[in-house]
Amino acid sequence: MIETSNLTKLFGQLRAVDELSFKVEPGEVLGFLGPNGAGKSTTMKMLAGFVPPSSGTARVCGFDVATQPIETKRRVGYLPEGAPSYPEMTPLKFLDFVGRVRRMPDETRQGRLEEVIAQLHLESVLNQTIDTLSKGFKRRVGLAQAILHDPQVLILDEPTDGLDPNQKHEVRALINSMAKDKLIIISTHILEEVDAVCNRAMIIAHGKILADDTPAELKQRAPSGRLDDVFREITGGANA
Repeated sequence: MIETSNLTKLFGQLRAVDELSFKVEPGEVLGFLGPNGAGKSTTMKMLAGFVPPSSGTARVCGFDVATQPIETKRRVGYLPEGAPSYPEMTPLKFLDFVGRVRRMPDETRQGRLEEVIAQLHLESVLNQTIDTLSKGFKRRVGLAQAILHDPQVLILDEPTDGLDPNQKHEVRALINSMAKDKLIIISTHILEEVDAVCNRAMIIAHGKILADDTPAELKQRAPSGRLDDVFREITGGANA
């Protein structure tokens, strides 16, 4: 469902993503791990069609993200870093707006609004403006808009950032429940999250793939068996 070939992104002289080639299949939950500036978010932005590649290709559900952006975005739910939204809107109005922009039929949109509001426990803040919400609630609103149209592919940049332990558990459980019939890519700095929700982990640094394996296999690369020790060993001591 996702296939990249020599995917590259340049910002001036900076090579943020350097000829990445990989495939992700339905049912896989791929965790992107890497230090700040590794190229994780830029890769996700290209897959979601928000940033054009400098060279190489990326296809999502058979559609080229550069030449068929609308078809790609119809099939992708994207939670960007920081969960940007319209701060003057309430969560209810924002989610309804997202559904209308995606041209969801009225009955379908209403049903899905009720489902995602319940899944992410947004009932208590539905009529507050988003700019008054806590970081955790803003993140949950961002995740709600990403899953509203029940996409085939989810691209989630730090989905549990800002959540308390109970909220993290709930979001991880939601991701696990959706993983059966979707393809999910997650960027995270929380290494325990890889164990909790991912069945595949890809370590990226300087825009290149340094490792691509199951979390269990990666752990065997360090005597301690700890994924953070594996990460430091592969990246030369960098922190996640």
